[in-house]
Amino acid sequence: MATHLSGGRINLAVWREVARRELLECLDKCVGSKAIVWDDHLTGPFGLIAEYSLLKEHEVDKMFPLRPGRLPISAGSGQGSMIIQNIIFLVRPRLDLMEIVADAIRRTEEAAGRFHMEFHIFFVPRKSLMCEKKLTELGVYGTLTTVGEYTLDLLPFDSDVLSMEMEQSFKECYLQNDLTTMFYVAKALMKIQALYGIIPKIYGKGTLSKHVADTILRLRREMAGNERQVQPQIDTLLLIDRTVDLLTPLATQLTYEGLIDEIYGIHNTNVKLPPEKFVRKNENEPQQELPTEPKKIILNSSDELFAVIRDKNFNAVGPELSRKAKILSAQYEERKDAKTVRDIKQFVTKLPHIQAAKASLATHTSIAELVKERTDLESFMDSLQTQQEFMNGVDTDKVNNYIEECIAKREPLIKVLRLLCMQSVTNNGFKPKIYDFYKREITQTYGFEHIVSLNNLEKIGLLKVQGQKTYNTIRKTLRLVVEDVNEQNPHDISYVYSGYAPLSVRLAQFLAKPGWRSIEEVLRLIPGPTVEETQQIPYGLLKKRTIGDSQSDNQKVTLVFFIGGVTYAEMAALRFLSNQDDGPMEYLIATTQVINGHNWLRSIMEDLVVPTFSEKEFGSTTGSRLR
Repeated sequence: MATHLSGGRINLAVWREVARRELLECLDKCVGSKAIVWDDHLTGPFGLIAEYSLLKEHEVDKMFPLRPGRLPISAGSGQGSMIIQNIIFLVRPRLDLMEIVADAIRRTEEAAGRFHMEFHIFFVPRKSLMCEKKLTELGVYGTLTTVGEYTLDLLPFDSDVLSMEMEQSFKECYLQNDLTTMFYVAKALMKIQALYGIIPKIYGKGTLSKHVADTILRLRREMAGNERQVQPQIDTLLLIDRTVDLLTPLATQLTYEGLIDEIYGIHNTNVKLPPEKFVRKNENEPQQELPTEPKKIILNSSDELFAVIRDKNFNAVGPELSRKAKILSAQYEERKDAKTVRDIKQFVTKLPHIQAAKASLATHTSIAELVKERTDLESFMDSLQTQQEFMNGVDTDKVNNYIEECIAKREPLIKVLRLLCMQSVTNNGFKPKIYDFYKREITQTYGFEHIVSLNNLEKIGLLKVQGQKTYNTIRKTLRLVVEDVNEQNPHDISYVYSGYAPLSVRLAQFLAKPGWRSIEEVLRLIPGPTVEETQQIPYGLLKKRTIGDSQSDNQKVTLVFFIGGVTYAEMAALRFLSNQDDGPMEYLIATTQVINGHNWLRSIMEDLVVPTFSEKEFGSTTGSRLR
């Protein structure tokens, strides 16, 4: 179950329980047997909220992915056929999906014949007038018995992490000027305040942070004091725009969890890995056939070993796995010392936990081996060295030999652009001559269609012509680069990137102690307005902190909301600050999406397909595509 969600200072199991209850209320509006038709993008998120057994208790008999054409549902004519009375569509409010919904309704109705079915649609997270209008134009709106919404705002990933998993939110806000997702962010934060109490202090940095803060204050004024009276559990809200710190997501994460995400991609706490590493080899048994399906592994703090190693620098993971193996070996040896019935009984009670720990150790040893295969590659080390040079401000003002070499070898464009953006950000842009050179090299090597993507990167500020040089001042003042970092036993957050401290987390660290007033000049160099607001708390709900409280009780709670995405390395850095003995803050993390450099840049790109002459001739759909 979701016991790992209740492990933090803020009990996120409560959040999950509310989300489950609201989902079941939606389903119970449809009386009788049900089939759910899922928008593909929602199946992973819903898996974090409710398992199939729970849905079955509420008469959900079938589940289908949303596809064009008739739904594969029996009309109930054959013996023993199950008659489905309700078809429920759970979809995002997107116009392209309405076409598929309408087609499915029409074809399924025709096939049902005289058997009556009711159709319902629930938009996640909000209803859309444009989508309702589209369904009307397609002639199926009148067929729908229910048109509702299921407000799944934030998904509980772990005891200290909530994510909206809105892949396009950054692009929509900064390239399309569509701030709808910022309203969703504000509504989600209002819901947090309804469950966990009003947050007295709001700080923020960036244009979108100000927009969200203003929206929260307006929504509270509209409620005119009709709010739930809950004692505040969160002391501070810190809103951080991704544009405040464009460098961090471009750098390669070097924590265990961060590298798994960089190499294989973690989706809704799940990762799919090559299966051959997880086949148990037994000398006495004939060799097994290798599985073809990827090995799916859940990564959260319910796995005790993963909770220990997830935030460690990858160089510290091997020694930790070795230490754990020795402990397990010693525990197994205890069985030889068990002489009495009582001793044997005690060992037997421990055995399931030891076996689970052994299985977890085997799994993470295999994952670490897979990751090490990649990190040992020369190309990985060369890329990492180039990144470290950029972050240190070394040779950022001239054409980089490694980037030029990658373009010449036609390395994946996403890799080239990631390095190029890093150089641009750390140099506050390129000299016109150098910028023109890079653009010419990319378009001539990868295709002219990528001009659109380069233009998108310009609009966001990842690529630009050189302006005022501020990076070096920010780097030195906030100690973003730390020499001789201790990766095994770190004393600073910079261990997550082996010497680079994420600017976003440094800002959180300075806010906690000694406060942003000590860095006002640097804050003026960082793009976007600075936000500082106070929300009044009813006198009777104010926290009473007594002298007898323990250190953990005196530690205040800050909710850090990353608008535009957060990396696993940034999460690790915030957890590191939370776990410090003298740390004044414990951090809860929320975001619009968990990102890495690859998927973040992909979300900004235009994935254009330009057919070649041979493809035109043979009718192939593959072409020059961003990889």
